[in-house]
Amino acid sequence: MCGIVGVFELKVDPQGLRQQVLEQSKKLRHRGPDWSGIYCGEKAVIAHERLSIVDPESGGQPLYNKDKSLILGVNGEIYNHREIREATAGSYEYQTGSDCEVILALYQEKKEHFLDDLNGIFAFCLYDEKEDAYLIGRDHIGIIPLYMGWDQHGNFYVASELKALEGYCSKIEEFPPASYLYSKDGVIKRWWTRDWMDYEQVKDNESSIEELGKALEEAVHRQLMSDVPYGVLLSGGLDSSITSALAKKFAARRIEEHDQKDAWWPQLHSFVIGLEGSPDLAAARKVADHIGTIHHEITYSIQEGLDAIRDVIYHIETYDVTTIRASTPMYMLARVIKSMGIKMVLTGEGADEIFGGYLYFHKAPNAEEFHKETLRKLNKLNLYDCLRANKSLAAWGVEGRVPFLDKEFMDVAMRLNPKDKMAGSNGKMEKWVVRKAFEDVLPESVAWRQKEQFSDGVGYGWIDTLKQIAEDQVSDEMMLNAKYRFPINTPQSKEEYHYRTIFSEHFPSDQAAACVPSVKSIACSTAEALAWDASFMNNADPSGRAVTNVHEKGTVFKK
Repeated sequence: MCGIVGVFELKVDPQGLRQQVLEQSKKLRHRGPDWSGIYCGEKAVIAHERLSIVDPESGGQPLYNKDKSLILGVNGEIYNHREIREATAGSYEYQTGSDCEVILALYQEKKEHFLDDLNGIFAFCLYDEKEDAYLIGRDHIGIIPLYMGWDQHGNFYVASELKALEGYCSKIEEFPPASYLYSKDGVIKRWWTRDWMDYEQVKDNESSIEELGKALEEAVHRQLMSDVPYGVLLSGGLDSSITSALAKKFAARRIEEHDQKDAWWPQLHSFVIGLEGSPDLAAARKVADHIGTIHHEITYSIQEGLDAIRDVIYHIETYDVTTIRASTPMYMLARVIKSMGIKMVLTGEGADEIFGGYLYFHKAPNAEEFHKETLRKLNKLNLYDCLRANKSLAAWGVEGRVPFLDKEFMDVAMRLNPKDKMAGSNGKMEKWVVRKAFEDVLPESVAWRQKEQFSDGVGYGWIDTLKQIAEDQVSDEMMLNAKYRFPINTPQSKEEYHYRTIFSEHFPSDQAAACVPSVKSIACSTAEALAWDASFMNNADPSGRAVTNVHEKGTVFKK
């Protein structure tokens, strides 16, 4: 991960703004502890905090083209940079080995019409001195965070996290995923759309488990590009276990050398965290032994988790209950990972959204509604799981990569016939297609393990304690009057009220609060899915345990 701050449409002296931008950028240094850089021109300022993953020697940012008329600040990775570099080598003279420099080459060739050429995770700001124009872009899902704001003078800002804008901008919004802003147009436009976003285009498709497996292998292989030590997050659940097994398959060879040379760090390290005796610890150990990773089992106490929550909310910038429950152990695990010299990890985020893996999906009334719910979930990932994974890891200077959300893999997975993804009445377990695709590389008990949400899997006592603390600290009267204290996104539970109080201490503006979602949910559902079952509305709680009747006792699922 890296951190960027960009200021455009300057209404003040840029040199006078320079020190302020450096202070803003300093608030993001946890994201990029390796180096700092700044461009300060007459019409724009771009600051960058670098976490060096690819080309540590020469890839410092901001990046420039040869005559330094194009200036670029990027947070992210471009997985197909080698192919783009080869295609543009005749028209653009590269200055570094950075994967991100291909953005300058593509902009030089196509102006703003290139974002769908990129396969990666990114948020960037580019300034063109010759044209006096800027371009802001964000990846297809919003895996990388990006916010925008305006100060009292009308200067326009973009930054990787809210904390770099809070106190400086009078108006703050999230920059939308899958979108770009080209200053000559002056409006934000969506650059990513697919046929599978329409149920009518996928309802009659034939599903290929073989094609699905091959596509995920290729996604993991692409995302292993690294010039620094990397690892995998292995909770012992299906998604992280598959990701880890595939990473282990390719770890011995260096991806950046087309698998023709030995990897610089051929031993793959896996990491899990949980309370003593938690479900994840046992399952992760079984997978690690099976696939042969160097495994690290981190335990934490409930008190250690409670002590970290204030810092967690500062870093992840949300008061969403599920996100905070799950972010806290991930935040603590990231610190251990960083202490071991690991700078990048692969994670399993996105699989539950693509394949309908949450337990409430068993209640989907039909294939069309199932598919629409997967789309709703994918369109909100930037507010939940992607935000959690990115910011929890970036708090300690660790980059998280998400192969299930690889752009090319998603085109295969989301074109599967939705009825083949459905669980329940057809006798198939949730995520049956992906389980079937990879059952041969995992222990059977893991390949067919019931879904555990991360905040449940680390140990059930964790959530129970959080709920009890909120009950003790937030009175009924406080809840009754919550709409006066928090008129924007008024808390819907005592636990949310408790987190909102801490959030407001870090981010007091209403503008920051409005960037956070606050909706009713059961087991991570969208609000729309509550209508699937009458019991959902009265039992709305984000824990997976809130859905208890989808796997009847003694049920035998098809394998």
